[in-house]
Amino acid sequence: MRKSITLLLCVAAAGFLSACGKSDPAGDGQKKLTIAVIPKGTTHEFWLSVKAGAERGGAECGCEVVWVGPEKEDDRNQQIDIVNNMVIKGVDGIVLAPLDKHALVAPVAKAKAAGIPVVVIDSALEGEDYISFVATDNFKGGQLGGKRCAELLGGKGKAIMLRYQENSASTENREAGWMDEIKKHPDVQVLSEEQRAGATKESAQTAAENLLDRFTKDGALACDVIFCPNESSAYGMLMALRNKRFAGKVKYVGFDASKALITGLYRDEIHGLVLQDPEKMGYLGVKTMFAHLHKKPVDKRVDTGVKLITKEDLSRGETKALVPQLDEWLKDAK
Repeated sequence: MRKSITLLLCVAAAGFLSACGKSDPAGDGQKKLTIAVIPKGTTHEFWLSVKAGAERGGAECGCEVVWVGPEKEDDRNQQIDIVNNMVIKGVDGIVLAPLDKHALVAPVAKAKAAGIPVVVIDSALEGEDYISFVATDNFKGGQLGGKRCAELLGGKGKAIMLRYQENSASTENREAGWMDEIKKHPDVQVLSEEQRAGATKESAQTAAENLLDRFTKDGALACDVIFCPNESSAYGMLMALRNKRFAGKVKYVGFDASKALITGLYRDEIHGLVLQDPEKMGYLGVKTMFAHLHKKPVDKRVDTGVKLITKEDLSRGETKALVPQLDEWLKDAK
């Protein structure tokens, strides 16, 4: 099965890379650079925004952007195969959002050994075999979520966190940031912080429903606030809260933006969202790689920003800049 997946990836990559060797738009006879952008997954709204940013960066630089990644965010083997195939095809650079901070170390080292530089985006990678890390300050994002939870509680109450999945460095840092902030409030009791949502919205909803059942007695939820650290876990929890008829009755803070989450915020089912800038992340990932390939100095760490929004922020220009689809989503939410 894995061999067939690898073969399909090679065929797909060959089509993407057919533009290699063409002159650049300036017509100076130089080879048109090809940069592979490999996300953790390809279905969540977050990654579609990263893709838009990467393509904008590629268009500005006059380079070919190859966008290819696993469908699900738990398919480590497929992401490893994709990285290895990009090395075989001889792309000029790779922009990678590692699914697993350990499992992708060897493929990145292999790329480096082959003379193909790697820029890491979104989620950290162990080791030093990459040229730059372009991402959100995820620990700070978690702290913002924790601060909002404590604020909603008035500094006193019971809290739950539903984690994402193991070895995802970005979400692990958010979870650590949330715990760091919550510990500053001794009257906030954490009822549960060990459960994981898994990689999909479906697994997240199942995990969330099980977690809510655990703390439900006589139809009441023995919890005052909930935090989830990424789009899929936040969506799964929102669906579970609706199914259990707790939506809007318990304070809830999520992470990332999607139509469902923005709708939940507008309808007072969600009481805060920590927002990244995925479009900027994709854009700066490609621009950083392009600069490196032209032998220009690049920063080892590029912070793409993080911000917490509430319902009141939905009408503000800075929120619309972070969420280009905001007006369209709100139209359907009303």
